[in-house]
Amino acid sequence: MFMHQMDIRPNQTIYINNLNEKVKKPELKESLYGLFSQFGPILDVVALKTPKMRGQAFIVFKEIGAATNALRSMQGFPFYDKQMRLQYGKSESDAVSKMKGTFRQEGGKRKDPSAPKKAKKAKTSATAAAATAKPSEDGDGADEAADLPPNQILFLTSLPEETNEMMLQMLFNQFPGFKEVRLIPGRHDIAFVEFDTDAQSAAARSALQGFKITPTHAMRISFAKK
Repeated sequence: MFMHQMDIRPNQTIYINNLNEKVKKPELKESLYGLFSQFGPILDVVALKTPKMRGQAFIVFKEIGAATNALRSMQGFPFYDKQMRLQYGKSESDAVSKMKGTFRQEGGKRKDPSAPKKAKKAKTSATAAAATAKPSEDGDGADEAADLPPNQILFLTSLPEETNEMMLQMLFNQFPGFKEVRLIPGRHDIAFVEFDTDAQSAAARSALQGFKITPTHAMRISFAKK
């Protein structure tokens, strides 16, 4: 599957395939951004729903080192019930070209239909989308959670059976102040995540509220009771 990987020079763009084709494009981009931003600043996330591009996406990092770490760490990671396959992109993305000042609007070698938007706009829109993600179709629990006072410890519910400590760490350690994940023996559907301060836990809660580890499980996040 990765016979040609050695022929592709390391660069800022990671190509991902074997993604779950049932996941809607906005949700897919939000989830990929949330999952991969732990490795470094992301310029753009590109995912198309055209027949030839289904189940595929591109993550464009600002630094090659971040892309390399992501490729090594996330190879085979279970994402929406399918293991991701990663490799370096075959050509420099337009987002990287714009950052370097070498982007050619017309007369360039390729006119990619997935040409990324400006880096700042992409990062801002992805962050805003993640922050406003709907908790679930039946958001009663989220409403109740909003009544609890802030706490540096978050309480997670509605987790899928395959949830493990490493998966949750990858999601939450991208946020400042992350300390640890605590799973409950005999209960796969709940967990606790601790941060240094209330403000740091609140930021993580806002960004990941409603994040779907699988298509059928939207994670609910509330402040733990003091």
